[in-house]
Amino acid sequence: MESEREDAVQPKPITCKAAVTDIVVHPPKEGEVRIKILYAALCHTDEFSRSGADPEAKFPCVLGHEATAVVESVGKGVSTCAVGDFVIPCFMPECFAEDVQARTCGMCEGYEKLKTHLCGKIRQFTAQGVMAADGKPRFSLKADGSPVYHFMGTSAFSEYTVCHQESVAVIPRDAPPEKVCLLGCGVATGLGAVWNTANVEEGSTVAVFGLGCVGLACVQAAQRRGAREVLAIDKNEKKFDLARHLGATKCINPAEYGDRPIQDVIVELTNGGVDYAFECVGNQHLIRASLECTHKGWGVGTVVGVCAKEVSTRPFNLILGRTWKGSAFGGWRPRTQVPQLVQKYLDGEIKLDEFISHRMTLSEVNEAIRLLHLGDGIRTVLKVTAD
Repeated sequence: MESEREDAVQPKPITCKAAVTDIVVHPPKEGEVRIKILYAALCHTDEFSRSGADPEAKFPCVLGHEATAVVESVGKGVSTCAVGDFVIPCFMPECFAEDVQARTCGMCEGYEKLKTHLCGKIRQFTAQGVMAADGKPRFSLKADGSPVYHFMGTSAFSEYTVCHQESVAVIPRDAPPEKVCLLGCGVATGLGAVWNTANVEEGSTVAVFGLGCVGLACVQAAQRRGAREVLAIDKNEKKFDLARHLGATKCINPAEYGDRPIQDVIVELTNGGVDYAFECVGNQHLIRASLECTHKGWGVGTVVGVCAKEVSTRPFNLILGRTWKGSAFGGWRPRTQVPQLVQKYLDGEIKLDEFISHRMTLSEVNEAIRLLHLGDGIRTVLKVTAD
């Protein structure tokens, strides 16, 4: 009788819509969480992977990694959340203290010393599109039962998905899900690149290349830090008004300077270069410019945009004291710090509403991709299952 009662409450497979087809989402195994996606936003990285430029993307897969959700069921041993919790699934996991102490991966020592937020324990599986419990995905095609892989450990373009418990951040129930979903990647990434990775100081000069969601979040973060000058660089002047609203002191269209390298323009405008620069496009030429536009002796260029090509600069640019950095998810430890960012939004300390330019449904995801290619708008938020 006891076993019958247990079987009665065991999670069952769920058939649902995943963007353009029907899939079966299987129950969570040990350490896993099955969640119902409420809203998901389209990020450039989704399209980067869909295009085939991402060598790690494994197909067929369910894309999407910037979302809000509610926990539908949990597997054995889950301690980070409970059924009914509102959550943000995070592509960057935050491991447990006991795993760090046990040195479960090569990142643990640096993680413990606060040198990194990267977790290799879960990453080795999410990079393959599978779950850690058994090395298999929790998705299959409804039509023939063939496997469908996960994307970045989240797969938010599905009505339901399964995540590792290390990748689920519980958020306040009063947070508007259609807005705070942006803290699953775009806005959080830009804020953290400025506040954590580069650690911009008050009175600094800053240049931001690319005024998409991440770049505009960098502009906002620099303004919040008290930067004296914030240069916003983009060929699309439609984005300049919002950049100024978020804190840009000067907007620059590189096309106005012909063939002249934009880094030379910035060096001239800023009496030798800016203190900090952020590349948020994923263009190898702008990545180089983000280093070379900084001041010799102390300038820091931070690469945030995803790029499939190799980049280069003359070694002398580094020998003269500049630093090149990279920033993944802004250096945040998501289970702990994403809820703090949500609270900052609720307290009026950061802006999110202004980043949402389009609202659509999951069935319109291809139109959202088309708008992304046109550079029309900042973020498209897709209604997935929310009433």
